[in-house]
Amino acid sequence: MLMPSIFGENLFDDWMSLPFRNFNTNSLMKTDIRETDGSFELDIDMPGFSKEDLKAELKEGYLTVSASTSKDNDEKDENGKYIRRERYSGSCSRSFYVGDEVKQEDIKAKFENGILKISVPKKEAKPQVEENKHIAIEG
Repeated sequence: MLMPSIFGENLFDDWMSLPFRNFNTNSLMKTDIRETDGSFELDIDMPGFSKEDLKAELKEGYLTVSASTSKDNDEKDENGKYIRRERYSGSCSRSFYVGDEVKQEDIKAKFENGILKISVPKKEAKPQVEENKHIAIEG
């Protein structure tokens, strides 16, 4: 049986949501995309990550950027007992369709000041030639 709400609020709302309160997937990997004459410039916010934590991959026309990290903050006193022990590990990824014509060697990436900067050249889409498929009519 659920507890009745007091003043329109559930008594257990704060307790149940505490571990998940500040988790918001919209704040992960915020990206600015600029279009220039010859390329698309992506600036992806990656705070708390180092260059070694990042990976970019081009597969079947999709550029996928992923990041994974693990932090361990152990503090011990002079007797070797823990005073504070905090761990964090997490990963995130995001994909962008850049087209089948873009090659891996054409994409340039640089990481500085917590921002991953990626330059993707514009490629003209090759017009597909429509094949004339005629059915032979006998008679």
